[in-house]
Amino acid sequence: MSSVLRADVYVSSRLPIAIERAGGSSAFSPISCTLIQGQSEAVLVDTPISVSQTEDLVSWIKQTAIGKDLKYVYITHGHGDHWFGISIIQKHWPNVRAIATPATVSSMKEQVSPEKFEGIWLKFFPGDQIPQPLVLASAMDSDNFEIEGHTFRAIEVGHSDTHDTTILHVPSINLVVAGDVVYGDVHQYFGEANTTEKRKEWLRAIDMIEALNPQTVVAGHKRAGTVDGVFNLRTTRQYIEDFESATKTTSNWQELWERMQLLYPGRINPHAILAGAMAAFPSEAKI
Repeated sequence: MSSVLRADVYVSSRLPIAIERAGGSSAFSPISCTLIQGQSEAVLVDTPISVSQTEDLVSWIKQTAIGKDLKYVYITHGHGDHWFGISIIQKHWPNVRAIATPATVSSMKEQVSPEKFEGIWLKFFPGDQIPQPLVLASAMDSDNFEIEGHTFRAIEVGHSDTHDTTILHVPSINLVVAGDVVYGDVHQYFGEANTTEKRKEWLRAIDMIEALNPQTVVAGHKRAGTVDGVFNLRTTRQYIEDFESATKTTSNWQELWERMQLLYPGRINPHAILAGAMAAFPSEAKI
């Protein structure tokens, strides 16, 4: 007989960004990391960015899954803020396997290119904040893996806030860990979802989650303490549709940025919308 699974969600601190954006200081969006545990084994989905954030996550895991064997770290997509902490996790659980789909691994490799790692990540978080050398996940040879008789399904859903996004479905507890397909009360990133067609693809990714009829949906970025409810599918969809409408009724990136803040004044991290606003008006995009 299979054990009973349970899931817990850790939400990282907001890491201050070293450079000013739009004339002001800012901090990165909080990052969700989901721990799914059985009787003696556990799976972690995604890590934060920095050494300090990931060490805090390690302490939380040890308190939340006392004495259990962390077997896998599953990475939902290639953005570095969801996997840079792998090496820290491996220091504490040397036998843990970091895994991802082949397309996600290819995307992870893009993130360590000089253009992105040195040109973006190290400018945002200089010094020794990001653990190095970085450790990539291994490419899965199947869409499924198991702990304690429970199947975990890696499902490719296409473009969300980046290309080759996946979700992790755990059917036995009706759980979807959605990565950046879903946001929870945090401004959404459109820097790569920079065309109407890509934003439509993001909406189709939400459709794919809805078709699974989950009871619980964990957003990749969320406000700490919020419920991981299926309503986040609806609110993420509405935000995408509102951004799409706003691109057609504003005349420059500043107007678009301000419009989204007016529509969503309570969401965390308004600076996250900057990249999308500038992508919508690239000829005027100067900060």
